[in-house]
Amino acid sequence: MAHKRFEALISRAGLVVGACLILGTAWPAAAGPTLDAVKRNGVVRCGVSTGTAGMSQLDSQGRWQGFDADLCRAVATAVFASADKIQFVPLSAQQRFTALQSGEVDVLIRTTALTLARDSTLGLSIAVPTFYTGQGFLVSKRLNAKSPMDLAGATVCATQGSEIERNISDYARLKNISIGTIPLDTPATVTAAFFSGRCDAISNDLANLHANRLSAPNPNDYVVLPDIIAKETHGALVRVGDFEWMTLVRWSVMALIQAEEFGLTRANVAAARDGSNDPKIRRYLGLIENVGTGFGLPSSWAYEVVRQLGNYGEIFERHAGKGGLGMERGYNRLWSDGGLMISWLWQ
Repeated sequence: MAHKRFEALISRAGLVVGACLILGTAWPAAAGPTLDAVKRNGVVRCGVSTGTAGMSQLDSQGRWQGFDADLCRAVATAVFASADKIQFVPLSAQQRFTALQSGEVDVLIRTTALTLARDSTLGLSIAVPTFYTGQGFLVSKRLNAKSPMDLAGATVCATQGSEIERNISDYARLKNISIGTIPLDTPATVTAAFFSGRCDAISNDLANLHANRLSAPNPNDYVVLPDIIAKETHGALVRVGDFEWMTLVRWSVMALIQAEEFGLTRANVAAARDGSNDPKIRRYLGLIENVGTGFGLPSSWAYEVVRQLGNYGEIFERHAGKGGLGMERGYNRLWSDGGLMISWLWQ
């Protein structure tokens, strides 16, 4: 009997799928619990770092600034048409996953490497990659090092038991050079030890290293080496099992990337809405189709994201690029410019 009931269920599901395909209608979406809770709360609760320059850090007015902070605001703008409907929750590396798992935050957007284990064993899902970087080294200029190979015989401070420490060991073994590591308990103690002269270098992803350099007593005494020893991708994470919320977070970031592809900026998007005759842009801005139907959002949600925050490139340059950390865009350029940033089709 159970077998027959299962066959009947599969048969009915097949009929629904077939009907949707034949009629060209959308797959019926169930409301997601996270989006419902976000709307009830009136804010998006976004987990960020406890303070990383260029990524997420309180400014002198007590306002969160940074690349990750603005991506959080993009999600809030998509839901509420307001970048201010956001609650930032600063989380340490030890707290970040538990806070998302427990429901303390709705989304985690902080300097967090995307790994197989984190996507498969923590009850979390990667919604979308947001930032491509890699592990490198910050060194004192007195070493006269030009690449990681010049660190043979040097000492590197690193967080004990971290991926950082393991990557240094792997790199040294691969290149057959000796790099000594001084394991320390927290990132703060790592940087303090480095700036006090206890070690020759520190290693982390390039965004963190540029932020570390800016925080140095004398930034010009230090340099971030251009080469990386391991790739690293950061992204937005959500709880597993809420497909609607994961999709909305993903497309909030895609909206920023697509805006840059279209040449839409915070300065010109209003004029484009009033004057563009490009059907792709008009569809993106919600003028000829409701691109928010699947989320129950107004058709203008992507327009509001760009109007209030700008496009991906603007956010990058404002915080990680020339206006902030001084990083080159590198792989964070658009696909059409040799980078990895590409939006899925907006239709």
